[in-house]
Formats: sequence, structure tokens, C-alpha cells
Amino acid sequence: MAPYRDRKDAGHELGNLLVKLLPDLDILVLALPRGGVVVGYEVARALRAELDIFLVRKLGMPGDEEFAIGALASGGIRVLNEEAVRKFHVSQEAIDHVTAREQRELQRREQVYREGRAPAVISGRTVVVVDDGLATGSTMLAACRAVRSAGPRRLVAAVPVGSRQACRNLRNVTDETICAMTPEPFTAIGSWYQDFRQTTDEEVRELLEQAARERAS
Repeated sequence: MAPYRDRKDAGHELGNLLVKLLPDLDILVLALPRGGVVVGYEVARALRAELDIFLVRKLGMPGDEEFAIGALASGGIRVLNEEAVRKFHVSQEAIDHVTAREQRELQRREQVYREGRAPAVISGRTVVVVDDGLATGSTMLAACRAVRSAGPRRLVAAVPVGSRQACRNLRNVTDETICAMTPEPFTAIGSWYQDFRQTTDEEVRELLEQAARERAS
């Protein structure tokens, strides 16, 4: 039997763990849509922290979109793989073209989820980046690099379950990486959830609205 009933259960367990490890008062939880938002909502409640989303779009190599030359994230944060850019002689014009295209898609998704709410302030705060699990960890890695460039006081990555290699890789870019479970062999993230049905855009919107209402009350 999988250890977590669903993402809500996983978030509750992860939140209880983080309360013991993060005594900070000004914490921002950044959840990666969509599944990470369900987990992040429970974590933010446990930490009495602000909740926001953090979107990441891969910047693909012109002509070979699967090969990433960088990433674009919420707040217009762009992180480039400078070594790949130099090695493959990617022009600034090509980088700007790919960035503009992905920025349009990122803005579209942010409008769907935020519904007019401004992005949370990252600079100078303890930021916890949350997802529902790590397989390769590439999206979380890109997110953490982007968050790091925005100047947090402390950067933490936290997931209910992840492969040991992915968790190790994250420790190079975070101040702390917390993987509640690192089972081996890992297989897929969904293997560790009894219910791993896809989270909808509507659920994401509702959780963000609910978190904002609770914080304002």
C-alpha cells in the first residue's frame, strides 16, 4: 500500500515535518503547479506562511526544443545555461525569441491561476519551494535556480517523496533540501500515492483563493 492517501495527506505530513525544521517567521511557500499546489497549500497552513505559485518554462535550443538552454520562471526570472549557449553558439537574438515565446505562455498560465493577484515578494525571505515529488528533479532544479537569482534569505526545497539522486542534486542549489521519503527503487512519483489523479486548473485557483482569504482574515 502506498504511504500517502493523496496529495493533501502528503502535504499534511510534509508540513508537520517542516514545522519542526523551520522556525522562521517570514516564510513564503512557492508551489509548482499543478500537483504541487495541493501539497503546498497544506505546507503553508502548517507553517502559517504565505502561499504562491511558481511557474517554470524550459527555454529550448532553437531547432532542438527538448534540449534546454535555460529556464524562464515567474516574475520574469531567466536562468541561462551559459556553457551550452557558448558551446552551441546560440545567438542573443535566438535566446530573446525563445524567451519571448515562453514568456507569453507563462503569463497566460499566471493569469489563469492568479486572477489578478500580484506575485509574492521573494527577496530577503525564507522561501520553501514545494512539489508533489521528484523523479528526475529537473523542474524543481530550474525553479530553485530561478528563485535563488531573486535573492531569498534562505532557500529550501521540500517534497513528500523523491529519488535519492534528485534530492542530492538539489542540495547544490538550495540551503536545505527536505525529501520526507527517498524510497529505493524509486519507480514513479504516483507509485507512492493511493490517489494520484491529475490536479485541475480550477483546483489550483480555488486553493490559491482560499489561502489568500485565510491569510487576510
